Amino acid sequence: MSPRIAVVGASGYAGGEAVRLVTAHPDLELGAVTAGGNAGRRLGEIHPHLRAVADVVLEETTPEVLVGHDAVILALPHGHSAALAAALPDETVVVDCGADHRLADAAAWDAFYDTPHAGTWPYGLPELALADGARGRDALAGATRIAVPGCYPTAVTLALAPGLAAGVIAPEDVVVVAASGTSGAGKGLKPHLLGAEVMGAMSPYGVGGVHRHTPEIEQNLTRAAGAPVTVSFTPTLAPMSRGILATCTARIAPGADAAAVRKAWAAAYADEPFVELLPEGAWPRTSDVLGANLALVQVVVDDRVGRVVAVAAIDNLTKGTAGAAVQCINLALGLPERAGLPTIGVAP
Repeated sequence: MSPRIAVVGASGYAGGEAVRLVTAHPDLELGAVTAGGNAGRRLGEIHPHLRAVADVVLEETTPEVLVGHDAVILALPHGHSAALAAALPDETVVVDCGADHRLADAAAWDAFYDTPHAGTWPYGLPELALADGARGRDALAGATRIAVPGCYPTAVTLALAPGLAAGVIAPEDVVVVAASGTSGAGKGLKPHLLGAEVMGAMSPYGVGGVHRHTPEIEQNLTRAAGAPVTVSFTPTLAPMSRGILATCTARIAPGADAAAVRKAWAAAYADEPFVELLPEGAWPRTSDVLGANLALVQVVVDDRVGRVVAVAAIDNLTKGTAGAAVQCINLALGLPERAGLPTIGVAP
């Protein structure tokens, strides 16, 4: 019998993407789908594209509904996952797409969030290159509690971690400017996300080191470098529904050159099914990863200023959230890591 997977918060964008991937997965069975205010409605009313499960009715989110599933995907707003996860059996694989369990430093959590720190779970970025030569996936096989990374941290970490782990970039002066589609802000109605406000415009937000993903990015890059890393992170809103393009720069380490930089990224991702280092001269585009559990990466050295430039593109709802959740479930349940996860995008 295939493992049964429940999706909590299935009426949102991330939850809907999780339902899409689980429904198409050859080794998983979709179980309960739950919501808050949308409980009682048909899934097809909210996500018309999910034709195969359009008549499934969203249930109330309660532990009683979720008990008995092999895995539960929590696609909830920040601060809402911890209490629900605590009410589920220890043997149930719980994968949290929110931020509640990502940060190891309670002080960092308190500085950026307004709820109590809920503790730290194994971090669900399998491809994360660590300073000791290990990978993030080493902590995920058999895990029953997993924190899915944020979408921006996924793109930025995959862009920069190989260079920090290999020691070819310096940790002291890392600058990131990243553009995201509007779905990253969730499905709630917000005036600044109306089509009339977004179309034809790009705008920065969370400027000045205040975006909540900043400590998570620094945590990941510190683990890669084996030394503290500080990041200047500026997110921007782009007139597209899905996708993240992260442009990241850092000083090249003394003694490193363009060949060493290229070698570090090539070695890090040579055997990774969901991260691709593009051929020299080709650049990542968000349109090429639409709907795919894939990160496209490119890296070059700007010799004139002595900086490495690394660029990554992901779909924030797939590799950035729901695809990562399914990838982690595959690892936790002992399924093939690639199962049910597309790497081919949709164009145009």
